[in-house]
Amino acid sequence: LLARGWATWNVEYRRVGNGGGWPETFLDVAGAIDHLPQLGATLDLDRVSVLGHSAGGHLALWAASRERLPPGAPGCLDGQPRVRLRAAISQAGVCDLSTSARRVPGGAAATLMGGGPDELPERYAAADPILLLPTGVPVLLVHGTADQTVSVDYSRNYERAARASGGEVELVEIAGPEGQHRRHIDPRGEAWSAVTCWLRAFADA
Repeated sequence: LLARGWATWNVEYRRVGNGGGWPETFLDVAGAIDHLPQLGATLDLDRVSVLGHSAGGHLALWAASRERLPPGAPGCLDGQPRVRLRAAISQAGVCDLSTSARRVPGGAAATLMGGGPDELPERYAAADPILLLPTGVPVLLVHGTADQTVSVDYSRNYERAARASGGEVELVEIAGPEGQHRRHIDPRGEAWSAVTCWLRAFADA
């Protein structure tokens, strides 16, 4: 992205097993975005997009939905946002956290949240992107149809829900080996090409 002329801010966060989970992971992502105005760099903060892969895709969509968080939720905005996001991109993301936790009890989603959505509905209400629609910004979803790590069903569910809520969303499905879970992070791949083409068109518009 840097080589293509985009300023980039690579957000790291505490992960499950390393001090992360609910609410630390979410606080880290929100804190990193809110810190952008303090960097002292020459940045156009009116044109900030968020992008993430896998768990990062979930967090990118969540970050774009912070204005819809319940009062007091981790990452909830206190007044006007310091950085108003303009677009969000999820690559093979866990867009439907609740369905993921129900499908795989004790899996990554439930571990992140500290339990399932039936046990902790208030947490999922503040963390599941599909429950925070509409985001109010354009969203791109890129997902492989044969992804064995994160099911494409989650992106399809999100797309349907986003459209039903009046949101602006596009889902690009990648068939075959090019859609495998980790192919998204290869800049030579079809999945990454879909992202950069969309970003360029969005910027030009």
